[in-house]
Amino acid sequence: MRSSFQTITRSFGLLNKTCCSVDGIDVSTVQSHILYEIDANRNPTMQQVADMLGIDITTFSRQIQTLIKMELVMKLPSKEDKRASILALTDTGKRVASEIDKQVNAFLEDIFSEMTDFERETTQRAVTFLAEVMTKSPLCCGIKTEKSSC
Repeated sequence: MRSSFQTITRSFGLLNKTCCSVDGIDVSTVQSHILYEIDANRNPTMQQVADMLGIDITTFSRQIQTLIKMELVMKLPSKEDKRASILALTDTGKRVASEIDKQVNAFLEDIFSEMTDFERETTQRAVTFLAEVMTKSPLCCGIKTEKSSC
C-alpha cells in the first residue's frame, strides 16, 4: 500500500522543491498549498492555515514572509483578535493560485483521460471517500496515538 502512495506522491511532484512556475514566479509545493488554502478559505488567520496544513507556526511564518516578499500574500491585522493576522492573496497571488489550479486540473484531466468512464468514476469516488476518512483520522491531523508508529 505504501508503495502506491509513494508513487502517487512522486507523480504529483510533492517531493519536488519547486512544484509550479507561473510567469517566471517559482512556487514550492508548500507555498502552492498555502496559496490554495488562503484562496479556498474566507479570511483565514495564519494559525488556521498552519493548522490546516499541519505546519508548525514558526515554519509557516517563514513561508508567509517569503510569499509576502514575492508579493503573492498580504498579512492583515484581525479586527476580532488583535493578536491574530488575516491572510489574503494579492492580485498577483490570485493569478498565480488560479494558474496553479489550472495546471493541477490539466494534470488530473490527462491522468483521467487514460481511464474508461467507469474507472474514472470509481477512482473519483474512492479518492473522495479516502479524503473524507483521512480528515477524520487523528493521525492525519498530526496527532500521534499510542498505536502510532510514525
